[in-house]
Amino acid sequence: MYYFLKANKKLLTYSIVILLIVPIFGINFFISFLGNILLLLFLIPLLLLLLIIVGFNFYKSKINTCSNCGAISIGSRERCIQCGSNLNDLNKINQLDKKPSESIIEVMAEEVI
Repeated sequence: MYYFLKANKKLLTYSIVILLIVPIFGINFFISFLGNILLLLFLIPLLLLLLIIVGFNFYKSKINTCSNCGAISIGSRERCIQCGSNLNDLNKINQLDKKPSESIIEVMAEEVI
């Protein structure tokens, strides 16, 4: 047996390295690799959803609807493409763009018998 160990010293060294060191660091690498892949699988859809929401809100703020003919225009145009009415007056008419603090609500008090 001593002759076998002396003759195969490199084999013994490599087998110790393979059996002890590689599984410890290999398993650690494999676990962290799987964890990073799972993290990416969850974070990439969330990032895409965030980009879609931001893009939707950006384009929603650029859309104007003509109060005269109902045509939709994108961008900061002053006149409607279809009928030629002024789109700047649209902001004054459109109640959806008003802030609640700027609105006045009149309440009539009635006596209930």
